Amino acid sequence: MRLPAVTLGPSAYWYLTRATGAVALVLLTVSVVLGVMGSVRFAAPPRWPRFAIDALHRDTSLLVIVLVILHVITTVLDGFAPISLVDGVIPFRSPYRPLWLGLGALSFDLLLALVVTSLLRRRLGYRSWRAIHWLAYASWPVAVLHGLGTGTDAKSGWMLLLTIACLAGVVIAVLVRIGRATSAAPGVRTGAAALAIATPLAIALFTLAGPLQKGWARRAGTPLRLLGGAHLTARPAPAVSTSPVSSSARTPGPLDRPFSATLSGNISQSSAAGGAIVELSLRLGGGVSGQLRVRMGGAPLPGGGLSLTGSQVDLTAAGMPSAMAGKILSLEGDQFLARVSDASGSVVDLRANLNIDQNTNAVTGAMTGSPIGGGP
Repeated sequence: MRLPAVTLGPSAYWYLTRATGAVALVLLTVSVVLGVMGSVRFAAPPRWPRFAIDALHRDTSLLVIVLVILHVITTVLDGFAPISLVDGVIPFRSPYRPLWLGLGALSFDLLLALVVTSLLRRRLGYRSWRAIHWLAYASWPVAVLHGLGTGTDAKSGWMLLLTIACLAGVVIAVLVRIGRATSAAPGVRTGAAALAIATPLAIALFTLAGPLQKGWARRAGTPLRLLGGAHLTARPAPAVSTSPVSSSARTPGPLDRPFSATLSGNISQSSAAGGAIVELSLRLGGGVSGQLRVRMGGAPLPGGGLSLTGSQVDLTAAGMPSAMAGKILSLEGDQFLARVSDASGSVVDLRANLNIDQNTNAVTGAMTGSPIGGGP
């Protein structure tokens, strides 16, 4: 099955989201290392003055915040996952991988708290600012967990190596700082060293048991409609019944008889694991007024088009007591046949013929509907 009129491929926003996330993690690691090592005098010549290290630490932290803001904006603009700008600030409210996306928002909030308190440092006092400053270091392990839990490249070799390098850099910096802190109590130094070693070990165990395992996308909280393959179909059309439902058992709807309608709207595409997702958002006019939403998932074909592996079709119309949902039965060129049903048992076949403007992504066309069962 093919849809030759659609050119598949990841959007530029998708690449920007990945790039800004990876670079932000590296710069956040640099900022943490500089902050941890700030009080250690570097013995290798030339020695860096303390004010230069502090300035580099501050500027790196500010750059991290800029990159995280770009990371959130490009994720929202990519449109693959239902993520809003508010989800990037308020943790654990997104319908897409709420825990792991929420950790990213939490890390961002900790960084913002660091910047705000640094601007108000004179009013807060040194001791209060110092306490919040140390709390902000928690943004680094939280950001690492966010990247592993919800990142597109969590299983990629280069991203795993990058994460390992960041973990190693911070652990080494912390251990060096502990080794130089001769004035600290032995118990404090031992506890800090144990925590510095236990944190990367815990992250490594989580990575092996979670993101690197099959089926992590579903367990992480990805909505079923965004998963590839058969999972794209949330509610498949039931088997057609040959015995119609009595008209007294339900109120006849606008789709209980054959109908035709015009279609207008747009087409969009986004990347997904192992392929891409094409989405049609269409308005119905003419004989029926309503909305038609079609999602098709599959792998790109060498000659252009889509090898369909899953689909979801949702139809609403004025006068309908509830929405109808189903899947595509056949797809050829710019034509498709879909079957949808509602909770009352009504089943309708939809035949659509589309015209897609490759320059504007605008879609026009016509559709006919044929009730199969459950009608009056």
